[in-house]
Parts: sequence; C-alpha cells; structure tokens
Amino acid sequence: MSLRLVRVCALSGVIAIAFGATGCSRDQQQRDEKTREDAAKAAERAKPALQEAGREIGKAAHTAADEAAAAAQGVREGWNRSGHALDINSASEDELAGLPGITRHDARKIIANRPYRDPHELVTRGIVSDDEYSRIHDGITAK
Repeated sequence: MSLRLVRVCALSGVIAIAFGATGCSRDQQQRDEKTREDAAKAAERAKPALQEAGREIGKAAHTAADEAAAAAQGVREGWNRSGHALDINSASEDELAGLPGITRHDARKIIANRPYRDPHELVTRGIVSDDEYSRIHDGITAK
C-alpha cells in the first residue's frame, strides 16, 4: 500500500510541476504577446509621421542641390563677366588653384610645364582633362 501511495504522490508532483510550468509559461507568453502588440500599434501610429518626415527631407535635399547648382553657375558667370582672364604662364599656384575644378596638384603641373602658346595646350599636353578644361577655358589665357 505504501508503494502505491508513493507512486500516486510522485505522479501528482509531476502533474503539478507540469501544470505549474505551463501556467508560468502561458503568463509569459501572454505578456510577450501584449508587448509585441503594443510595439506594433506604436509603429503603426508613427509610420505616417515618419513617412512625411522622409518626404520633407527629400524635398529639402533637392532644394539645397538646386540652390548649390545655381550658386556655382553664378560664380562661373561672375568670373567670366569680370573680363579678367588668368594668364596661365604667369599666374601663381594659388590663383590657378582658384580656378573651378583645379586642385593644387593641377596648379603645380600647370606651372611645371610652362610656357604655353595657347590655353588648350593644357589638354594636349595632358595637364588637365577635357572636362576640366571646359570649366576653365573662358577664364584663362596664355600670354
């Protein structure tokens, strides 16, 4: 009889542990599900505002790019209007480096390969590229 009682008690303990663990796990699952649901609702509420902010940032970036391009064009036009053509045979490194797209390295190459009979020799001698030359040709001369 006592063996039967031990078995019943052991079985009862196992069942209690199983149900106790399941109950605890079920509570945790419910808390986790509530947390997930709350996070999903918060994201859903925030989504329109975040999308609108993204659109506004995109518009601002386009406006800034357009204004920068207009400013660069204005600088170029002002440079060309001034009537001041920089003599590539006598200009300093600082003056040459002030030309659009010309680096200090480019300016040193220009100086090292003087004299020039024609400004386009900067391209034919491989000092600057065609693209670089197209940006500066209106503002330079070779005297």
